[in-house]
Amino acid sequence: VQLQASGGGLVQAGGSLRLSCAASGRTFSNYRMGWFRQAPGKERDFVAAINWSGISINYADSVKGRFTISKDNAKNTVYLQMSSLKPEDTAVYYCAAAAGNAINYRSVDYWGQGTQVTVSS
Repeated sequence: VQLQASGGGLVQAGGSLRLSCAASGRTFSNYRMGWFRQAPGKERDFVAAINWSGISINYADSVKGRFTISKDNAKNTVYLQMSSLKPEDTAVYYCAAAAGNAINYRSVDYWGQGTQVTVSS
């Protein structure tokens, strides 16, 4: 099983980036897919999650209205569109998958490798 994250980079404050997470190796139809982020010296925090059908979506309060999570089941890929980026969004972003209807740091079954997002002021 592999979750391959990509799309990170350096962007100025107010800019946008789109992260992608390509899943392979199994069927994720009963999994909730999500994004977490970890800034230097801090814990890994939840950012956003989406279920297989795309109907159930939730966001961390800090990104509501600025980030949008979506998925393309045909491509087995989850996206995180990030807009109005702030310097405090700087972190390594990880995609993740958890069986069932909920996802948190402890329930994750699979982690992708991180992708660095740096927002300059």
